[in-house]
Amino acid sequence: MLRWITSGESHGKALVGVIDGLPAGVEIEPETVAHALERRRWGYGRGARMKFEQDALEILGGVRHGRTLGSPVSLVIGNSEWPKWTEVMAVSAVDDEGRRYDEPDRMARGRGQALTRPRPGHADLAGMLKYGFDDIRPVLERASARETATRVALGAFAKELLKQALGVDVVGHVVGCGSVALPEGHYARPEDASRLDAEPMRCIDPETSARMQQEIDEYRAAGDTLGGVVEVLVYGLPPGIGSYVHGDRRLDAALGEAMLGIQAIKGVEIGDGFTTATRPGSRAHDEIEKAGERDGKLVIRRLSARAGGIEGGMSTGEAVRLRAALKPISSVPRALSTVDVATKEPASAIHQRSDVCAIVPTAVVAEYVTALTVARAVLEKFGGDSVEELRRNVQAYVDGLGVVIE
Repeated sequence: MLRWITSGESHGKALVGVIDGLPAGVEIEPETVAHALERRRWGYGRGARMKFEQDALEILGGVRHGRTLGSPVSLVIGNSEWPKWTEVMAVSAVDDEGRRYDEPDRMARGRGQALTRPRPGHADLAGMLKYGFDDIRPVLERASARETATRVALGAFAKELLKQALGVDVVGHVVGCGSVALPEGHYARPEDASRLDAEPMRCIDPETSARMQQEIDEYRAAGDTLGGVVEVLVYGLPPGIGSYVHGDRRLDAALGEAMLGIQAIKGVEIGDGFTTATRPGSRAHDEIEKAGERDGKLVIRRLSARAGGIEGGMSTGEAVRLRAALKPISSVPRALSTVDVATKEPASAIHQRSDVCAIVPTAVVAEYVTALTVARAVLEKFGGDSVEELRRNVQAYVDGLGVVIE
């Protein structure tokens, strides 16, 4: 079973990730993972941190001479800002001279000063209450979307596995930013990947992209933040990935959980999702037609793609398509009302340096998180200790199907 875990804080020394269950023989170089991290840093609406955060990557284990070994892969993403935070985020309670880092006068002089004004929309207040903190710092450090850098790095391995073993491509793009939405019928395809990487909004339509950038500029000037919607498409997945036999084995359920696990995601739909809920049954489903015969097998195709490539919790053989809605960032320059939990008085929420809109990197994060989730489902279906064995297992399954999906 493919499994992964991340560790580390936003301003800590480093982020750490481990992925276990990758077959041996996945071809990958550190540059491929570093490029994935670079893609996450790009995008219109990003804040100042992205200008100097370098994501210093080091792969510690599980890879030899450009190939996975079948053992757990471990990696570290160093924080280039760490020298500024050595006191605030020190692991030890005391320094080399025996002085405590949390002494009140020392805290007051630096970034360690207690943060006691929780931000609406963030994990601040509930996290303080749950874990018994009197300071927001321990909450915001781990709740920060900085953690997604680790999942992107681990997801780079999953993307390579899917491509090399099954020929599967995963593409993420932006379909909405604030009030601006991509017109229906614009779907990103694998051949669009390079163009999307060079596009400021990761939007397939230049005209829509320009309108999105204008909206971000307006909200930046107003001291506000924006959310949006991303879409991820998975091409080349054979039918039958996932299962209908139990809720936690459904592919759509797994993808929904993965998307909602991304910080600030508040809604997920598969295919046309919420729009389909407004349609009558006669216009809600993807009718099937015979498209001929090939090598003695029936060739079938769908007349529409409303289901997003998943029916009954399983892939249908068409492109899998899902969307996720990102709420506006909680660190609003035009600070929101809150209560100072130390003084017990009304206050304005703290403002941590952040983006105006994080929808562009969210499309990249969603892409890699989807790759991790699909790769896990593929390995659960086909198994294989090596990429070659996985390829054979997939090919045998496809050869044994009585139909061809066109």
